[in-house]
Amino acid sequence: MKSDYEQTLDKNFNKALELCSGSYTNEDLIKLLKDGNIPEKQFAALEITELNSEKDAEIFLSNLINCDGKIREAVAQKFSEFVSNEKYREYFSNYPDILAKSTIDINANISRMVIESLALMSDFADFGKTYTQNLISYIEEAFDGLSKIVFRDKKYTINKQLFKLYWCLEGLCNFSQYVDEDTLLDILEKSLEQTEYTVREKVAQIVVKQESKKFVPIREKLKSDSNYYVKNIIK
Repeated sequence: MKSDYEQTLDKNFNKALELCSGSYTNEDLIKLLKDGNIPEKQFAALEITELNSEKDAEIFLSNLINCDGKIREAVAQKFSEFVSNEKYREYFSNYPDILAKSTIDINANISRMVIESLALMSDFADFGKTYTQNLISYIEEAFDGLSKIVFRDKKYTINKQLFKLYWCLEGLCNFSQYVDEDTLLDILEKSLEQTEYTVREKVAQIVVKQESKKFVPIREKLKSDSNYYVKNIIK
């Protein structure tokens, strides 16, 4: 099987037509996911119907990162289907690093699909601990980046860090139980300082799930937030 990418859009389109007219076993599709080019991997991700081993799951998930966006989005879409299968969730629970990295994909559709799917895996404690450790590391990077931004920095630089922070907080919504209370409190307090209301909205969504009195001061601040959507979550 050819592992190089097609050089033009026309060649990619013709390859897609060729693939759609063929017949493939599940083993064939796994091989395409492992060694194929862009259209082959994209096609395989959309066509595959089962993962017969943890190795299959690893090959499948490896295409969520460090690949062309069309491949990553196709895999994320299929992941949202596969995760409803308890056996597959067991397989996926062994790859928290990949799933954490895909949580902050530059493509928001991928981030959203992965995070929504991971809600079904919130009971996997070992996965949850490692997954949240990764997210905390990304959050720290975002805070560090935001603290170093000066007036002359381009808006893209600011948005990039806020984007990372936003999706990490979204990822924490269903896994906050695996984060030390003081660590979570520090993250939420710093996030509350951001002027971007969508970040504060994620803070509110996490806070309403916390029963500890430590989070009461944040609740009170959110009740008087300048943004209606943020305040409405706390009510």
